[in-house]
Amino acid sequence: MNVILGIGCDRGTPLQTLEDVVDKALSSISLNRESVRQLATIDKKNDEQAILQLAEKQHWPLSFYPAEQLAKVEVPSPSAVVLKYMGTPSVSEAAAILAADTDMNNLLVEKFKHRGPDGKNATVSIVKTP
Repeated sequence: MNVILGIGCDRGTPLQTLEDVVDKALSSISLNRESVRQLATIDKKNDEQAILQLAEKQHWPLSFYPAEQLAKVEVPSPSAVVLKYMGTPSVSEAAAILAADTDMNNLLVEKFKHRGPDGKNATVSIVKTP
């Protein structure tokens, strides 16, 4: 099965924390990094080093979406906190859904949250490609 990952994280999250959340989210549905075809996130993260490093290390294409576009996507787990800081109620779920050009019916993992040993939070959502 091929999947697309939507990803979000605190500013300055280390690469190891992102790798951990990706691996844990994938293993929760018995998949691994080989199934991943693409990463997607909000355009405000286009300079987030760990996201850029992860995409480069894994050779995954990376798509960025503006908050206005993400906000139009229907998601199962909208967040008032994300809306306050990012201008959209969803980053990881909405970005994955947009990148897969699908809807939440193909969402395999909603918001898989992980706090690294560094105290930084990261979230991954997984959508199967139609």
